Amino acid sequence: MNGGVGFGGGGARGGVAQVRAARVTVTAAGAGVLLLLGVAGFRSVALVAAGLAGAACSAAGLWWALTRRGPARVSGAVLTGAAPVAVVALYAAAGLLWLVLLCGALWGVAVVAGRSALRADTVPHAPREDRTAPPRRPFIIVNPRSGGGKAVRFRLKERAEALGAEVVLLDHDRRQDVAALARRAVARGADLLGVAGGDGTQALVAGVAAECGVPFLVVPSGTRNHFAMDLGLDRRDPAACLGALEDGVELRVDLGRVAGRAFVNNASFGAYAAVVQSPAYRDDKVRTILRLLPGVLAGHHLPRLVVRCGDVTVDAPQAVLVSNNCYGVGDRAGLGRRERLDAGRLGMLGVKVDSAAQAAALLRGRRAPGLTVLTGREVVVDADGPEVRVGVDGEALTLRPPVRCVIEPGALRVRVPRDRPGVPRSRPRLDWPRLCELALPERWYRRVHRP
Repeated sequence: MNGGVGFGGGGARGGVAQVRAARVTVTAAGAGVLLLLGVAGFRSVALVAAGLAGAACSAAGLWWALTRRGPARVSGAVLTGAAPVAVVALYAAAGLLWLVLLCGALWGVAVVAGRSALRADTVPHAPREDRTAPPRRPFIIVNPRSGGGKAVRFRLKERAEALGAEVVLLDHDRRQDVAALARRAVARGADLLGVAGGDGTQALVAGVAAECGVPFLVVPSGTRNHFAMDLGLDRRDPAACLGALEDGVELRVDLGRVAGRAFVNNASFGAYAAVVQSPAYRDDKVRTILRLLPGVLAGHHLPRLVVRCGDVTVDAPQAVLVSNNCYGVGDRAGLGRRERLDAGRLGMLGVKVDSAAQAAALLRGRRAPGLTVLTGREVVVDADGPEVRVGVDGEALTLRPPVRCVIEPGALRVRVPRDRPGVPRSRPRLDWPRLCELALPERWYRRVHRP
């Protein structure tokens, strides 16, 4: 039985490097606070308030820049850039800019050292690897235009054929059903399906692979390749992934489905889904977003959404993201990457912002009142209109509500190279009680954890 009072971290005493990093964290953070109070005194409150006000004004200006047109958009853009400049000028006029920069540097050191200390407490999830025989008749679909022509630059077709794969190049001059191509290949005896392309094409063929019970090969030759990143593949060298045809292992991962269609990353509803519907989106993403976003965020020509996840109902969100497993907690809104792909849970992120003040509140991350973060086995998106626009791994669809999203645990067999970079550890949240516990002198630590 523990006779002392712990700090809440409850972890075991760390190694020497972890303890040193925790002590650097506590020392640097404390020094920054004491320096600010010692030099600025009561003015330190005004300095912090000015910084927070500047950040809030920048967020509000960004909101106006995105949701308005004409002079209002220009004014919002000016405010977004001018607010931080005004804060810096205020610090300089008060003769305290050096103090703010020094304290900021100390707190930056504290954050870096704190994450380093807490990283030792996190145990990265390692999915089970199954050693299986190499495929005898692999079939790979290559999108030559994806990722700005990566498939051509890395000679993916020639390299795959040299490894015994049947390769089909997509012809953009005519519409091709990649799912039908994959099904016909399995009917002819293909024992592996692969895609060299973006996440949208990956999802279509992954759905066929799961249905047919054959392994799936990911060759990341798209633009972002989020699925490949979360699988721990080498996105810089797509050709390295072809090594799985000779020396590979199989992973079992989950597959999401929206109205029966497979997705490997996410399905989006509302603002983003409406933007990707535009024919101009693929050719000029930034200009298309700026042109369409004001009307989308204002709700023009969009149905009112109602989202149900378990016992929770989210009414009238402007944007909804349903993901195949949950995005990590290290980012402000949790949109960086997924720590695992086999947890058997959907992630749901809903955003509802109606004013500049609510946009500024999003700086609080997951604690923002306009942000809803949930997990579940099923998410249902309903609407007050006859159809709902959906972006499925970046591909535009139109579906009839209610739209049901589910997850199929372990449905997809993914063949990956045995030798691959792996999934990097996610950034841990700063757990100050745990850091203070680690930083305690040994005798104090033993007293706190006295049996």
